[in-house]
Amino acid sequence: MPPSVVVFNPSPLVTVTIEDRGGTPDIHVHAGGQGVWQARMISTLGVPVVMCAALGGETGDLLAHLLPAEGVELRRVTTSTRNGGYVHDRRDEERDEIVEAPGGPLDRHEQDELYELVLHEGITHGTAVLAGPNSDQVVPAHLYGRLATDLSANGCRVAVDLAGERLNAVLKGSPFLVKVSHEELLDDGRVDSGEPAELVKAMRKLREEGAGTVIVSRAADPALALVDDDVLEIRLPPLEPAESSGAGDSMTAGTVASLVKGLEVREALRIGAACGALNVVRRGLGTGGDHAIDTLAERVELVDWKE
Repeated sequence: MPPSVVVFNPSPLVTVTIEDRGGTPDIHVHAGGQGVWQARMISTLGVPVVMCAALGGETGDLLAHLLPAEGVELRRVTTSTRNGGYVHDRRDEERDEIVEAPGGPLDRHEQDELYELVLHEGITHGTAVLAGPNSDQVVPAHLYGRLATDLSANGCRVAVDLAGERLNAVLKGSPFLVKVSHEELLDDGRVDSGEPAELVKAMRKLREEGAGTVIVSRAADPALALVDDDVLEIRLPPLEPAESSGAGDSMTAGTVASLVKGLEVREALRIGAACGALNVVRRGLGTGGDHAIDTLAERVELVDWKE
């Protein structure tokens, strides 16, 4: 059994989705949010997860029952503010957002307690994924920077799928893996266009600022990865998408899980890409079977990128 991966999840969500089942509304209630979806995929690949989460209010009480799962152990900090959530109607195959409520901000003492919990678990287990909050108000960006720096300085490998101020903050902690989308690079002003040459330049800049392996997803186009000094194009097998949301989170999670299991970086990228591809054909975010992932990984191509 590989060592556990710690997932920092400051604001998990309660998700309510209304589906159609034979003409009758079918209600699904789950835990959601980036950290939940990443933890789910990591555990699917046989790597145990310790999830460090802040929970409060009625939604937090519900999440305390929804979050523990096979391969996922919950470590919680109880907060005075409630967790967020959303209700989506998918009876016409599209996501119709009925209501969305963000999680409330953590006070100073709650932030300190969560920080201490993640620091302890990260140093103990050796690898941590820092997931983003569902709202900017939950925890400040500088908390991510401090956490990445302190974890890395004490021998814990840090992986992130972040953007904006949070990405800028964690770079000083030298994360061993950074995943970001090309849209996020555009929004952050790190690139002027989505042209591959521009993205590669931004990836090398991220490396200069402290990142290790860098992955840039590009929606329907092949992702790019900077591994050592090589830039690779990650080509996926053709699949008809059912749900594009969450593919990047699954890709990050699959890559981290594979590295923790001892695979070399290029093979980990193949498996991570297969996790993202499988997520696209399923409606459950961060889900997929390990046999299907292995099958798709065999069809993922890594091609040297040339200007």
